[in-house]
This record gives sequence, structure tokens and C-alpha cells, in this order.
Amino acid sequence: MPERYNLILNCGSSSVKYKVFISNTETCIAKGIVEKIGSREAGIKHKTENQKIHKVAEVLSHKKAIQLILNFLLHKEKGIIKNASNIKAVGHRFVHGGKYSDAVIVTKEVKTYLKDVTFELAPLHNPYNFQGVEAIEDILPEIPNICVFDTSFHQTIPDYAFIYGLPYRYFQKYKIRRYGFHGTSHNYVYLEAAKLLKKKKASVITCHLGNGSSISAIKDGMCIDTTMGYTPLEGLIMGTRSGDVDPAAVLHIMMEEELQIHEMETILNKQSGLLGISGISNDMREILKEKGKGNPRAILAFRAYCFRVKKYIGAYLGELNGCDAIVFTAGIGENAPQVREEVLKNMENLGIKLDTKKNAQVVGEKGIISADTSKIKVFVIPTNEELMISKIIDKLVKE
Repeated sequence: MPERYNLILNCGSSSVKYKVFISNTETCIAKGIVEKIGSREAGIKHKTENQKIHKVAEVLSHKKAIQLILNFLLHKEKGIIKNASNIKAVGHRFVHGGKYSDAVIVTKEVKTYLKDVTFELAPLHNPYNFQGVEAIEDILPEIPNICVFDTSFHQTIPDYAFIYGLPYRYFQKYKIRRYGFHGTSHNYVYLEAAKLLKKKKASVITCHLGNGSSISAIKDGMCIDTTMGYTPLEGLIMGTRSGDVDPAAVLHIMMEEELQIHEMETILNKQSGLLGISGISNDMREILKEKGKGNPRAILAFRAYCFRVKKYIGAYLGELNGCDAIVFTAGIGENAPQVREEVLKNMENLGIKLDTKKNAQVVGEKGIISADTSKIKVFVIPTNEELMISKIIDKLVKE
């Protein structure tokens, strides 16, 4: 029987990221990205063990980008997949799944629901995610599509944790509730942490810290709380997102500045967070450089960011009645020892003791950074959402 492959697509507003895995393994044989979709100067990067392609070309649609990707993968001479029929399935990362508590194989019913409901719940993300599905249906109609939702891992959050203190009719009518995001990442690093702990069931606090950031409290493999809410705006201070803000402050700013709803939405999502506080950048690396120079607003942005992470870790320790481990992942979590040290300092009475030497040495790789005497283990675990999606494909799609 010929080797089978899982193609993973992550369609953003102007990009398509992809990876290819050999089915039923953790082996990635190709990866890449098409950026600046919609322009005549789109950037294309494609990498395999024996091939590396960087080029600029006109790519005016997501369908065109996906066709380019498939051209690389199925190239008669240089392609790594001999025939399209060797692709077992295509997995698509979707930001919002609405009612779906698990990944689903795409059907007419699934597509209708996604268009009718989740486009309203995630208008900035799901329509682009959906374009990936439609492109594969047009180009490779015989290959099944799998939707994997960032929200699905958080469907185990109890009602008293996901409900807002708003009139109940808004939940009934508009499904206004906390959904949570980054679920595929939180699930993946939880499973990796459980392996390191040598426990089938564990209590773990997972910190996905990047340009978008969220923290989850996970007990015995089930998420019981997470920081993001109805949208990815709630919770932590992020690269350009505000995180938690008193709604009355937002209303006051709108009134004083005479702002329209879309203008305030832009401020909260794209002009706030690290960028808004520092006035420098949404990139923690730039914040750390300026902090090192003594820039007061960079110092403030750094401390505010770390304080919010610490605050939620403390809250989740209370919800879990302690935990076995804390995990840092994603761009900042994996690569910024200064952030991890600031977050975890002065938490010894809660059972957390950092080994500063280990912490400084673990950058961009898996490792333990807690002291040997720490009651709670602290791990750095690089996330791999694409691998998680590939494993989900292998469970859903049988040969």
C-alpha cells in the first residue's frame, strides 16, 4: 500500500501556512507559507529535506495560494507526493467551531452551520479558514476535509465558568458566552506535559504566550477554564489586544472621542496591548531591548504583561486546588526567559520555584525550568498545532 499523507492548512486573512505529515507518524516532510495573498508580490516559502524555495509571485486569492502549494507537493519531478490520491485528508485549522466539541469531517450540513453561525462568531477568521475548505473541494474533490476548531477543547468548561453576568436572554438569543481559543495548542502541550509527568491524568496550567496569548486550567485532560472569552480579545494583555478592560472605560472613551464601533474595535484589537502601552512595538523582543535601555514605557509594558500572566496562574491554582505542572509555550513562552522569570518570581509559597540557570538556557526547545525542590514542575514545551491536527485526522479518517 502506498504511503499516505496528511496535509494541514492554516488560512489567515492574507496567508496560508501548511505542513505535510506521513500518516500515523510524527514525521513532517514538508512545510511552508504563502504570505501577502491578494497582491502581485506575494511571498512563497516551501521547504522539504532536499528542497528550499523562496520566491515572489502574483497570488490574488487563497485558492491560488493553495494551488501553488499543491503544485510544489505534487510536482512530477521534485514533488514529495507522487499522486494526489496519496493524500489521506486535509486538516484545516478553524478559529471558531460554535457548537462543535470535536473536529468534524466536512459535509453539506457542517458547511451550512459554519457559514450561518460561526461567521458571525469569528468574522475576522472563519471566513478565511473556510476558503481553504472550498479550495480543496474544487481542486481535490475526492479528498476529505477535516475542520479542527480552536474552541473545541474548551467545550468542557462548566456553564458557571463560561456564562457572563449579562441578562440571560443574550446567551439564549446570541450565544454570548466565553468560548476560549488556542485550544489545539493547549491540548497538545497538556498531553506532552502529562508524558513528562508520567501521569495519564494531571492538573496542568498551560500558558500559550505569543502575539495572541491565553492560559488554560486543565484537569485530567479536560479544560475547566481559559482566559479568552467570546472573542480572543478577553484575558491577558497581548501584542496588540487589550485583554481585560472595564467595559465602562470603553464606553467612556467612545463617548469622549466620538468613536464609532468599528473604530473602537480597531483600538482594542490592533492598537492596544504591548504596542499601546509601550508605544514601541507589539513584539516582546523589541520591548525587552528597550527595557534593557531603561525605557520607562517598555518597562511598564513588560511588567503589566507579566503581572497579568501571574494573576491568572494564581487564579487557576485556586480553581485546580494546586497543580502538577505549569507549561510555557508559543513565541514568547518558548523564547523569552525574562518573561518566565518575572511571571514566576515570589511564588515559592504556592509551590513554584524556578531554577534561573535552567530557565536562561531553555530557549525554543523542550525543557524543565523548575528547581528540583519545586513542588510544581515548570516546563517549556514548543507547541505543534499542525501535528495535533494530523493526529486528529488519523483518528477520524480510517484507511
